Amino acid sequence: MEKLNLSADELLSTTRSVRKRLDFDRPVDENLINECLEMAVQAPTGSNSQNWRFLVVTDPEKRSALADIYRKGFEVYANMAGSAGQLAEVAESEERTAQQLRVTESATYLAENMERVPVMMIPCLPGRVDKMPGLAGASLYGSIIPSAWSFMLAARERNLGTCWTTIHLIFEQEASEVLGIPFEEVTQVALITVAHTIGSDFKPAKRVPLNEVVSWNDWTI
Repeated sequence: MEKLNLSADELLSTTRSVRKRLDFDRPVDENLINECLEMAVQAPTGSNSQNWRFLVVTDPEKRSALADIYRKGFEVYANMAGSAGQLAEVAESEERTAQQLRVTESATYLAENMERVPVMMIPCLPGRVDKMPGLAGASLYGSIIPSAWSFMLAARERNLGTCWTTIHLIFEQEASEVLGIPFEEVTQVALITVAHTIGSDFKPAKRVPLNEVVSWNDWTI
């Protein structure tokens, strides 16, 4: 398959969380996923441990079971203080409110259609990270998140859309049982949805100004 041949800046600024523009009806070739995973394992890991693990789910029954777990978690998430819908209610501008409401609508759409996503990729780590001290947990997450992001960037270059989700982790143990993951020995980090996109013309997102999120030398935010 031909690549989009995006520049590094284009790739970094247009890799969106794709939900409504996922093509649920088009299969994703296994070779494409493997190409993205080859890029993922080039990412740095703490102490060069290379201890990431990736579970690719394409089986329809398992995708359906994960979708049910995801929707159950989504009902919980929708009432959490940090959800997109809740943030829309406290946004400081009409523009920000509108953006958060669009995100809420998009997230709801994905939840309603989760089982239709052709590929789900679950990055994992050895051990129960939630039982580790802060430094150890931060080190492990720092080993898996760069690789997962590399996977998503590689997918964008191949005209695949992805979305990093974590809602199923509210019921992580149930998901472990569906997937045969030993819950006490392995931590799931996310569930990344993957599909071909409807069109490839993604644009940079509207973000808050840098002066609201960046400090130099002293904390001034």
